[in-house]
Amino acid sequence: MRQVVHIIRKEDMEKGKIQTLKMELDYELATLFDAMTNKNEKEISASKNRLAEIHQLLEELNALD
Repeated sequence: MRQVVHIIRKEDMEKGKIQTLKMELDYELATLFDAMTNKNEKEISASKNRLAEIHQLLEELNALD
């Protein structure tokens, strides 16, 4: 029974992590858009790097559809 509870809790935590990462993804895409609009190369690069990190984390959680 403990194993079942542990598995359910782990799945709930992963779902919460996925939702958080998807919100971060949306925010970072908006940041990238603003940086591109303002032609801010430093911010563009930082946003692209963060987007790559988020993408990798989502892939690890098998959350990409």
